[in-house]
Amino acid sequence: MYKLLTIIIPVFNEEKYILSTIKKALQAQTNGLSKEIIIVDDGSTDSTQKIIKDFLKRPQSKKIDIQYIRKKNGGKGTAVKLGFKASRGDIVLIQDADLEYDPNDYACLIDPFLRYQADVVYGSRFVTDHPRRVLNFWHYCGNIFITTLSNILTNLNLTDIETGYKAFRGDLIRSLAPKIKSRGFDLEPEITALAAHVKDIKFFEVGISYSGRTYTEGKKLTWIDGIRAVVRIFDCFFFR
Repeated sequence: MYKLLTIIIPVFNEEKYILSTIKKALQAQTNGLSKEIIIVDDGSTDSTQKIIKDFLKRPQSKKIDIQYIRKKNGGKGTAVKLGFKASRGDIVLIQDADLEYDPNDYACLIDPFLRYQADVVYGSRFVTDHPRRVLNFWHYCGNIFITTLSNILTNLNLTDIETGYKAFRGDLIRSLAPKIKSRGFDLEPEITALAAHVKDIKFFEVGISYSGRTYTEGKKLTWIDGIRAVVRIFDCFFFR
């Protein structure tokens, strides 16, 4: 039933990590599924574009289907939405370009689709026995607040809606993509809300590893994004 995995890599100014991310995505085990990689460059202004184009000239890149899409800067939400629309996979997975999330976890994310006919699988940083870097307490509190608020309104019991590892049945996410309004990181609660409204949806969570970054190491998420996430949750449930 499942033959092709689409890996969407949204990227903005990640010259330090993008090459390693692509290589690790190429090497990752996918439970026998073929791979399609879609890199969506959200208008990077550093060397990211050059690094990607140079890689695509290598013979190594010809062994797998890799699309490179460059767009004007508009935020992660716009980049991921574009990737969803361009995808062909039976399963579609989001891979951030900063390697906070380890492609070695792909097999864990794919497994519920193969074994339990999952529709959506989230990689949880909190229900896991994998290594997890310990970082900011207040980020954790913000995540718990946003996740709890989302759970109240979706009647789900997810532990980590802000996770960067989300995987979807391909036809499902392509049908939901036109409804996405988020431009930035508020994509996370919106996509959860959209999926939760699908009748008889099967959500699963799996434990993943996490090597988060500090702001000095390049982390982009701020408290403003947390406020936008809350606004987006209320928008999804009270104004649509």
